[in-house]
Amino acid sequence: MRLRNIPGARETIAESQWIVQDPASCKEKWKERFGNDHPVHLEIGTGKGKFINQLAVENPDINYVGIEKYSSVLIRALDKLDESQIGNLLFIRGDAELICEYFGEGEVEKIYLNFSDPWPKDRHAKRRLPSKEYLRRFAQILTKDGTIEFKTDNRALFDFAVDEVEAGGFKILQITYDLHSDPVMNEGNIMTEYEERFSAKGNPICKYILGRKE
Repeated sequence: MRLRNIPGARETIAESQWIVQDPASCKEKWKERFGNDHPVHLEIGTGKGKFINQLAVENPDINYVGIEKYSSVLIRALDKLDESQIGNLLFIRGDAELICEYFGEGEVEKIYLNFSDPWPKDRHAKRRLPSKEYLRRFAQILTKDGTIEFKTDNRALFDFAVDEVEAGGFKILQITYDLHSDPVMNEGNIMTEYEERFSAKGNPICKYILGRKE
């Protein structure tokens, strides 16, 4: 369950150097914001930041942006970034629905979706991040050869996501229904906090990598 009521979280985020306070002003200018010409990778629903922080540390020639809706979760990611003091990671406290207001056409090279909210009720299907509606938004900001990586332990959500791929304008490049037993797709895998928790319970982790349809 997400933490939602940490006293002072919003104030801390408003003052943090690692938070982009007006992400719309960076649209089509993210490389200027980072001060270099490195590719931009994006994690939507960054949670407490373990995954994206480790990626940024291991890949200094890539710029990373993490989007998280909840201040009380994002503040935990800031703690990690304050410790590492790396210069290639920034955060947005915002909603994925506004993704096309934050990034311009072809501005993002890769999108990560990790253990996204399943929104289990059918009437909420459009809110699921791997839905065709969101995939179409992602297509607007991805480069021509851009990719989407999605991981979850929720098999029902993953089956839904696979069914949405073609309608969303993408094709499956790689797929596994048991990531940690797949020697190819698991190579170099960085586990999120949720992934560590669910895999410890014996839950298989599903993952796909998408590219644009030709």
